[in-house]
Formats: sequence, structure tokens, C-alpha cells
Amino acid sequence: MTTICRFAPSPTGFLHVGNIRAAIINFLYAKKTGGKFFLRLDDTDVERVKDEYREMILTDMAWLSLKYDNLIKQSDRLNEYEIAKNALIKSGRLYECYETAEELGMQRKAQIASGLAPIYNRAALNLTEEQKQNLRASGLRPHYRFLLEEKIVSWDDKIKGKITYEGRHFSDPVLVRDNNVPTYTFCSVVDDLEYGITDIIRGEDHITNTAVQIQIFEALIAVSGGKIPHFSHLALIKASEGKISKREGGFDVKSLRNDGYEAFSIINLLAQIGASGQSGVYKNFEELINSFDLSKFSKSSTNYDISELGHINQKLLQMLDFSDIKPRLNEIGLSEIDESFFNHLKLNISFLSEIKNWWEICKSQFRYENKNSDKEFLQEAAKLLPQDTANVNCWQIWLDQIKANTARKGKDLFMPIRLALTGQEHGPELKVLVNLIDREEILRRLV
Repeated sequence: MTTICRFAPSPTGFLHVGNIRAAIINFLYAKKTGGKFFLRLDDTDVERVKDEYREMILTDMAWLSLKYDNLIKQSDRLNEYEIAKNALIKSGRLYECYETAEELGMQRKAQIASGLAPIYNRAALNLTEEQKQNLRASGLRPHYRFLLEEKIVSWDDKIKGKITYEGRHFSDPVLVRDNNVPTYTFCSVVDDLEYGITDIIRGEDHITNTAVQIQIFEALIAVSGGKIPHFSHLALIKASEGKISKREGGFDVKSLRNDGYEAFSIINLLAQIGASGQSGVYKNFEELINSFDLSKFSKSSTNYDISELGHINQKLLQMLDFSDIKPRLNEIGLSEIDESFFNHLKLNISFLSEIKNWWEICKSQFRYENKNSDKEFLQEAAKLLPQDTANVNCWQIWLDQIKANTARKGKDLFMPIRLALTGQEHGPELKVLVNLIDREEILRRLV
């Protein structure tokens, strides 16, 4: 059987690292097993879904090169959910309810006050047809709950192992709201069955959803056929400080892109965070897919540290060839940068955008206001500058001459030269910079 995985975000906010991690792992698992990867937009919540979030999901997926074999929008499938709804009503598993939000709130408070679990009391099952007609005539519209069976529900989770829920731990879930809009819980099961999803890989915060949805799967399979997917629940990743949420700033993919991180740095981190074994930095999906193993993921939560992403970004840039990075340079308006310049600088940058600063420093008519106390020294250093500044040994030759002809040593020697050439106390080594700046320009900056 062909593996089919899906990523099903709700366009109610920007994708954050927690849910894009699920997308990456689903994508890698599908590719590792020779299967397919679907993107499904769970967009039936008309009050919270926004077009800008839909578009940003597609933008983020494209930027991360997470190519999907099928794009499904739940908002296009309302007729299919209506058919499934009627099938469950006919089978006796879906029933009308008329309680208002206020009435349900009072019921929960009373149950808690009495030491009972706040579970829906199924009062609607006792309504007669005449009572239902009277409620509708009063202006109330029904919502529909799924009748859970009081039985053991269990599954073999590919990450968590055997998971079992006993008895009636949950309220009968609302599958269709009083505006006749189906909920995520319902739509998800209908879609997973119709599109033949074989594996659902998602965060452990969905475990209770799975326990409920398995019964919905069983009820729909009984009337229309199909097969329950395999489930894998990933331990959640937590921020070193604060929480990770689509409603909390700083953790969304859009922000990471705007901050200059490379797409594959994010892929590298989120594909391996929480997995056992030594992690590596991979240049492309082919390398990463070869090393991917779902069974390595831990049952325990792990921290997401933005500094780790920075380290990966730096290592990735060092690994990339000019041919790999040329399209990115074009994207950020640096098409004039050549292979030699990139190869000289890539060991000294953490973000690709930094190369723009160094290009401007090296290629423009930059001037630094040298200290009066350094000017005589810099003039002497200028006289000693080798003729061939493109020589890879130019700096060492120059340095030896400066040491032999002046009294300066250490920081008192190199820092005035660094500041005169770049205006920066830190950055690429001088042995790199003297090869990148024209000789005449070096002389002008020194004197």
C-alpha cells in the first residue's frame, strides 16, 4: 500500500515552528517510504480563517520546498461533509442538541461543584420529536453531537507505543455547529478516509482527539468503507523561554524568513529536534531523507532554541557551493557577487545578508576616520604593502614587514589596520580582506 501523509494546518494564524515541524516530518516520512504528501487547509472556521493566512501557508510551504502531491481545501468540500453527516444521523451516531453556550456553561459549573467530570449529560437524547419542533420554532438551531460508545479505544502509536483510553472519558463531541458548519474533528476524519490517508503524524496535543476520532472513523467505515490510518504523535517542542504558538510572535516561519535564516537551516533543525542520535547539517532533502527514521523520535518534549538555529545556519552556509547559493544571492539583490568573493567570505558569516555588508565595505569607496595616534603607523604600513595583494600569502608577507619595521605588536598592530580597511572590530580575517580589496583602495584607506 502506498504511504499517504498529510499536513493539515488551519489558516487562523501564521505557521509556527511547532506545526511546520509536523509538515516537515510528514513530508520526510512520505518520501522515505516512497509515498505521497498532501496539504490540506482546514478552513471551515469562517470566523477565524483569513485569506492572508491561507496565502502565507502556501508561501511558507513553497519557500521551504515542501512540495505536495495534492492541495485540499475543506471549504470546497462542504457537500461531502453534509453527506457524511446524514449517514451518521441515519446510523444513530449523530444526534440533535439545542443547549445554548450559556446553558452548557452552567451545566459544567454544576458538575464541577458536585465533584463530577464536566462531561455533556446527553440530555438531548431524551428530547421527543415534538420538543425538537418546538425548540426549532422558538428560533433555536440544532448542533449535532457524535454519540461515543463506552468502550476501550486503543492504538499502536508509532512513537508513543500502545495508547489506551477506557470508558467514557470525553463529552460527545460536536461535529456540526448550529450554523451547519462542520468542525475540524469531523472534517478531518471524512477527508482522511476519502483520500486514503495511511499515516497521521501530528503533535501529542492531538492524542485525545485521536481517541475520539477513532470512533468516528469506525462509524463512517461501517457505512461507507475505508481503513483507519496509523497514528504517530510527536512530543511537543517548547521554547527555552515562553511558549510556542501561532498567536505568539517570534516563532512563525514568516519571521524566521524575514530574519534571514536559510530555509534548509529550518528544515535541518526541525527534522531532527527531539530525535535520538547525533544530528547533522544536511545540504539537501536527498541527504536528509536517507538519514530520516521516525522511530528515533523521543516520547519526551524538547526545547527549541533559536541560537541552535543560528549555529546551523552558519554551518550550512559554509557547506554550500556557489552554485547552491547563487539563486539566493539574486533574490536579495546581490547578483554582482562572484564565486571567489563568496568562497572567501562564507566561513565568516552567519547570515547570507551579511555578505552584502562586506561587499559594500570591500568594493565601495569606504573611509574610516583613523585616530591621530595611528596615522603615522598606518602611513608606514602603507609603504610596506606588497605589490601583489591578490597573493594568498599577502597578509603574512605584509605582517612580517610591518613587524620588522615598526615597534607595534598584537592588537596595537592589527586593529588600526582592520579599522582603517573596514571600520569594524570584528569580521573576516585580514588575510581574507586584503585579497578582496583593490590595492589602490587599501592605500587610500590607510593614508
